[in-house]
Amino acid sequence: MKKLAHNNYSKRMHHSHRRIDSLCNCENGKEVVVLRVHAGFMAKKRLANLGIIPGVKIIKKRSALFRGPVEIIVKGSSLVLGRGLASRIMVKR
Repeated sequence: MKKLAHNNYSKRMHHSHRRIDSLCNCENGKEVVVLRVHAGFMAKKRLANLGIIPGVKIIKKRSALFRGPVEIIVKGSSLVLGRGLASRIMVKR
């Protein structure tokens, strides 16, 4: 009986305190912090050249409908990323 109560509690806590997510799943207009990038070397290098590195704060400005690109603001510059690349950027809300 105790095990069942513990599982319900852990599931409830997991969903209510979920703070790490991909950039695509974040709300528009929210400021988030980049935690890591799950991509290959060249994609990481491209994002680093754009200023998207772990620890930097970015704002998700908007995302296009029907799996279109994602517009973000990094250090005052507006950038547009493809949804595939944006989904590989892990952020903390």
